[in-house]
Amino acid sequence: MTTAFVLTGGGSLGAVQVGMLQALAERGARPDVLVGTSVGALNAAFVAGHGWNASTLDELERVWRSLRRRDVFPTRPHHQLFGALGRRSSLFSNRGLRRLIEEHLRFTRLEDAPIPLHVIATNELDGRDVVLSSGDPVEAVLASAAIPGLFPPIERDGMILVDGGLANNAPISHAAALGCDHVVVLPTGYSCSLEQAPATPLAHALHALTLLVQQRLALDIAHYAERIDLCVVPPQCPVSISPADFRYSGSLIDRARHAAGEWLDDRDTRAVHARCMTTQAHDAGTSYRIPLAVGTATH
Repeated sequence: MTTAFVLTGGGSLGAVQVGMLQALAERGARPDVLVGTSVGALNAAFVAGHGWNASTLDELERVWRSLRRRDVFPTRPHHQLFGALGRRSSLFSNRGLRRLIEEHLRFTRLEDAPIPLHVIATNELDGRDVVLSSGDPVEAVLASAAIPGLFPPIERDGMILVDGGLANNAPISHAAALGCDHVVVLPTGYSCSLEQAPATPLAHALHALTLLVQQRLALDIAHYAERIDLCVVPPQCPVSISPADFRYSGSLIDRARHAAGEWLDDRDTRAVHARCMTTQAHDAGTSYRIPLAVGTATH
């Protein structure tokens, strides 16, 4: 059996994936393949290069706990002014994100990753999702995380690539196409209980994107639940933290590790989350039941 871990996008809420990964590792789960979109691509690239062990996940946690918004979205008034005037393609430079990726990557080509890694981007020219499995990993991850209007697109092989979440935020389909018969999805979730509306254009854009891509996850689960051995680790909810706010990464990691651990260990907890996910899917216009038998995520 080939196991793929699929990591979705979600801005600063990507911190929850660290806790989920730790809970899975503690229970003996191990990915044969990693598939990542947007911030999920960053997390997946880190794990793919450093190896699947506790020290890797501890280091990834330290990185997340040290992150601040300025590290990812640097405030440079002249850049944002030129972006607003249409003289640049984005409001933010991707230099900070590029520096973060380069600092933590441990391989120079995607095909050389110790754990096979596949990164999802969107071709802005036709709206289709693109799987990046070879070539420059820095450019691939930058493309996957290039939120339109916020970060500049990446040109590659005649394509204009932007955030993979626009076309396929939870790329279960690509994991299945790669021949993986057991897929564990690690969704970041979304800010489902904000106490007030986002206060900045950045926060508005990220929140809107996470709301949009949540619908695709529900539809994909409905489509693949009967086709492959599918396990969806429940995202955190309620969440009142903006996907543009990196100050609470530590608490998100702790919450996710505890909640995912309980869910993996407890049949009743898993059943409760199955009902919650079914309700969400019904609201999206479909209905399904996720197979959540104890032991699905471990082997």
